[in-house]
Amino acid sequence: MKPAVLTGEHYMTGDEACAEGALAAGCRFFGGYPITPATEIAEHMSKRLPEVGGTFIQMEDEIAAIASVLGGAWSGQKSMTATSGPGFSLMMENVGLGVCTETPCVVVNVQRVGPSTGLPTMGAQADMMQARWGSHGDYRIIALAPMSAQEIFYQTITAFNLSERYRTPVFVMTDEIVGHMSEKVVIPPADQIVCEWRPKPKGRKDRFLLYKPGKNGVAPMPAAGEGYNVHVTGLTHDEKGYPVMSVEAQQQMMDRLCHKIDDNLDDIVMTEAHGLEDAEVVLVSYGISARTSLAAMHQARAAGMKVGFLRLITVWPFPQERIAALAERVKALVTVEINLGQIHLEVMRAAAGRTACHLVGHAGGTIISPDQVIATLKEVL
Repeated sequence: MKPAVLTGEHYMTGDEACAEGALAAGCRFFGGYPITPATEIAEHMSKRLPEVGGTFIQMEDEIAAIASVLGGAWSGQKSMTATSGPGFSLMMENVGLGVCTETPCVVVNVQRVGPSTGLPTMGAQADMMQARWGSHGDYRIIALAPMSAQEIFYQTITAFNLSERYRTPVFVMTDEIVGHMSEKVVIPPADQIVCEWRPKPKGRKDRFLLYKPGKNGVAPMPAAGEGYNVHVTGLTHDEKGYPVMSVEAQQQMMDRLCHKIDDNLDDIVMTEAHGLEDAEVVLVSYGISARTSLAAMHQARAAGMKVGFLRLITVWPFPQERIAALAERVKALVTVEINLGQIHLEVMRAAAGRTACHLVGHAGGTIISPDQVIATLKEVL
């Protein structure tokens, strides 16, 4: 058996770093289907999982892939899949099933240009709204956006920890550029990596309630076969997990699903700030576009412009209170993203007319250059 944590310095792609982060987090089941530009994650997991006692399975399509991941999670394993735009679309119904059944798992989307087949080998950030609203019905979701190979290693671990802590699917919304970029990745010793596991039930098994929330709003979760009554359904259900066809049961279930996220935003939502103290204009970005924004901020400050930068590490739930507070005191907010304004719409909503909002974006295929951001900053200032 080889170690699950390859401690040391490595030169690897973002896709490979994502796979290594999953292994370090304790992932031992991967169900997937190959798709550019996420295939390298599956390939890496197909080699490494057997080395650490895990299971890799290639399913017939992405619908089956996410279904296998949900099943793997209920067997007691930390489970994961990876895909890109067209496959992400196919997974959405079962993402909703994972939310409804409170199944912890991680879904990595290495975004490419769409819609439809689009440009399979070129990057974009145009699946961000789909990540939030892709499945039907009301629900909450957690989505992280790494900007480097090093960070996707750590964010994959964070995604698993959040999924276990809150019993929910968690997205890692990376992109072709981060996925295929080769960079230095430092993997720490195993004893320095925090790996959380879903809360386990206590007490009599014959009185166990599968969906009765604990103190943090999250119900403990047994694995199938441990002797507990486990009834898992996508129908509206009560705390036993049994279907109940009533308005009251639906409200109670939705309160549980929403409050466990809404009541823990301080624990879930992560941002990174630069130069906000004296900023007159603030760049808002995430993922690969955050690197562009950070470079543009430094160039702008060197030229005497008072520009700050807010990076969205967690994109969903959206950090609307942070954006609203900035909108109260700056001249403008400038969103930088490789799409036609998906998160920009959220920035405008949070700003609520209190300041000007501008977009630096395009339809995908390449990164946004710092010069494009600087040009907008000059117009704003």
